[in-house]
Amino acid sequence: MRDKAHLNTLLAAISDDPAGSMPPPIVQSSLFAFDSYKAFEDRMSGRTGQPIYTRVQNPTVAAFEALMADAEAGEAAVGFASGMAAISSTLLAFLKPGDRVACIEHVYPDTYRFLERMLRPLGIEISYHSAAAFEDEPDLLRGVQLAYLESPSSVIFAPMDLPRVTGHARRHGALTVIDNSWASPVFQKPIALGVDIVVHSASKYISGHSDTVAGVVIGSQDHIGRIRDLTLPLLGAKLAPFEAFLLIRGLRTLGARMKYHEATANMFVDRLAGQAGVRRVFSPGANTVPGLTGRSGLMSVEFDDTVDIPRFCDALGIFHLGVSWGGFESLILPARVGLAQAGQHNSMQKFNVSPNLVRLSLGLEDAEDLWADFTQALSQGAC
Repeated sequence: MRDKAHLNTLLAAISDDPAGSMPPPIVQSSLFAFDSYKAFEDRMSGRTGQPIYTRVQNPTVAAFEALMADAEAGEAAVGFASGMAAISSTLLAFLKPGDRVACIEHVYPDTYRFLERMLRPLGIEISYHSAAAFEDEPDLLRGVQLAYLESPSSVIFAPMDLPRVTGHARRHGALTVIDNSWASPVFQKPIALGVDIVVHSASKYISGHSDTVAGVVIGSQDHIGRIRDLTLPLLGAKLAPFEAFLLIRGLRTLGARMKYHEATANMFVDRLAGQAGVRRVFSPGANTVPGLTGRSGLMSVEFDDTVDIPRFCDALGIFHLGVSWGGFESLILPARVGLAQAGQHNSMQKFNVSPNLVRLSLGLEDAEDLWADFTQALSQGAC
C-alpha cells in the first residue's frame, strides 16, 4: 500500500505505537538497555538493530527518517542537528584529500564557506560552474569525484535539467549530491531524476513552523550506511528526539503548505511582471526543467535604481527582515546586507550578486495582504 500511496497519504501515516498514538512517541532517552548478555552481544556485533544510544539511533528520529525516505523515494535517510550538519557530514563521508568537487554557482552561502574554509585546506579541489555549464558540457565532470548541486540554486534560483546532468555524472563516475530544500519532495524528487544523494535543511519547508533547526540526508542503503558508519557517530551532530517529533508534525501538512506557498508565489510573479521599479524576478515555475512540478514561496526580485532598498524594507509591515525561510511567516532579505557581511569567504561577492536584489520568502498570510504590504512599501521606497 505504501509503495503506491501518493505523497500526502504517505506523510499522513500514523505511527505503529502499540498504545495507539497517532504521532510517534517522543523517546527522550540517551541510552537503551538490554535484557540479556546475548541480546547485548548480538547488537554490538551488528546481528540485530535494537537502539543502543541516541547519538546514533533513536526510535522517534527513526520514524522521521523513514517518512523522509518515503517522501524522497529513497531507500534510507539519516537525520542531523542542522542542515549544515547534513551537508558537511555527507561531503566528509565521501571526499578525501586530492579529490575534486564541481559545485553549482550561487550555492548556499554556508555551503560555500564550508567548501572554501574546511575542504579546500584539506587538499580537496573545488570549482564552481553555472547550471548551463553542468547541462551543456558533457566532460565537465571528467575526473570529478563529487558534483554538488542545487536546483534551483540559491539567491538567483537558476534551475537545471537534472536528468541531463546526472547522465553526464554517471558516465564519469561522479557522485551527485543535491540540496532539495527549495522545492521539497512535493515539487521535485531528485532521486527519481538520477541524483545519488539528497540533502535538506529541514529547518525550512519540512518543519514549516520556524521552531526547529535540523537536517536530513536521503539516498541508497549503501550511501546512507556510509554516513551512519563514519560521520554521524564520529562528528556527533545527531538529531534530537523532540526535534524529530516537530519535523514529523511539519511533514503532515507539507503538501498543503507547499500548494499555498505556490499559489501566493504565482500571484506575485504575475503581478511583478508589470510593476514599476522591478527589473527582474527570479522564480522558476512548474515544468521549467524536467521533474520540477511546482514553484515554492522563495524568490528574488531585482529592483532598478529608482528604488531605495533600505527605505523600502523599513516601510514593510507584514514582511519581516530575517535570514531564514520556509516558515509560516513572510520574510525579506536584501542582498546588500549579505554583500556587506564581514569575512573573505562571501559567496554573494564571489558570484557578483546585484546589490539591488532582495529575496522574498512568501509565507502563509493572506496573499492579497502580502501584495498590499509589498506595493505600499515599494511606493514609499521610490526615489
